[in-house]
Amino acid sequence: MAAEAEPAGIPVAILCGGRGTRLQERTHAIPKPLVEIGGKPIVWHVIRIYASQGFRRFLLLTGHLGELVEGFVAAEEWPGGVEVECLDTGTDTPTGGRVARAAPRLDGGTFCLTYADGVADIDLGALLALHRARGRRATMTVVRPYSQWGVAMLGEDDAVRGFREKPRLDHWINGGFLCLEPSFLEYLRPDSVLEREPLERAAAEGELTAYRHEGFWECMDTYKDAVALNDLWATGNAPWRIWERAPHATEGAAA
Repeated sequence: MAAEAEPAGIPVAILCGGRGTRLQERTHAIPKPLVEIGGKPIVWHVIRIYASQGFRRFLLLTGHLGELVEGFVAAEEWPGGVEVECLDTGTDTPTGGRVARAAPRLDGGTFCLTYADGVADIDLGALLALHRARGRRATMTVVRPYSQWGVAMLGEDDAVRGFREKPRLDHWINGGFLCLEPSFLEYLRPDSVLEREPLERAAAEGELTAYRHEGFWECMDTYKDAVALNDLWATGNAPWRIWERAPHATEGAAA
């Protein structure tokens, strides 16, 4: 385990290079990280989640239409003390390859990694504390999403006993919001897909911890997801808007 650092000294890498093919209604002209929720790109929301809990250094791993992400970063007025930079990691580079290319910019210590399209009311301090306590190479936030469909409750003789409307699934999935040690980079190659061999190998070697997040989590994977997140924001019921109540929130930051 690398020497412990406070959140302000831990870099946060955000995967921003994908094509967003399942969100083509919004991503034909802009990259997925710039799809707006409540008038701000979703990557802005991700950065604010971290910044409100003391993180200050952000590295956006760009690719598809990365110049537009760079333009947004340059034009945005970030909260005081927050530094946001972009790194072009290639148009078609897979997720693990993007992280591998970013290695020289991660300062050789613990770093955080997440996706530009996932928001949550996550306690990042608790995530970091668990990562340090377990002492493994990687900690991954896991979540139990809700089913997209209602389910039929079946009984004997093929009888339908009732229905449950979009229940929470029993299985845990990768929710992003990872804490990683520099030794995790040994699992990566230029053609690595993060979610496959690197994380699978870490799991097989007992080097992957699960941080169970039971609160709100949503991934903007489709146009329907984007509409749902915008609806939550419009009604004032956006659970991930934690910067308004977080003790580390910077005064004067944009709402």
